[in-house]
Amino acid sequence: MLVALVVDDSMLIRHTVCRFLEERGFSVECATNGQEALEVLQRMQPDLIVTDIQMPRMSGTELITALKANPPTANIPVVIVAGRQSGFEKTETRAQYSIFKDIDIEEQLAKALEATLGMTIAKSPAAGI
Repeated sequence: MLVALVVDDSMLIRHTVCRFLEERGFSVECATNGQEALEVLQRMQPDLIVTDIQMPRMSGTELITALKANPPTANIPVVIVAGRQSGFEKTETRAQYSIFKDIDIEEQLAKALEATLGMTIAKSPAAGI
């Protein structure tokens, strides 16, 4: 079973991303900021990390810096989920994929899983409703 870590201070975004991943067979851990994510990473090794950029205590950029500096986590694929207004796509280039919160997140997540893990994701049965 694939394991994902979802890091976002928005409960709605965390819930949306976690539900999407769980429906596709992932075991999912959640954190509300980068500091919490580093604590979670002390007890588990995810196959994928999905993170916001703008968060309290430790930003997504700071989290990615910590991940890349630590050999056990340096090669875990990172997907950024952030608002288009943050401008992160011009400054944060270390993630394998980027998703904008203000566009269909589930469709973008499917593309991100294909790009980062080689998974082909079928549309959710509820997507057509």
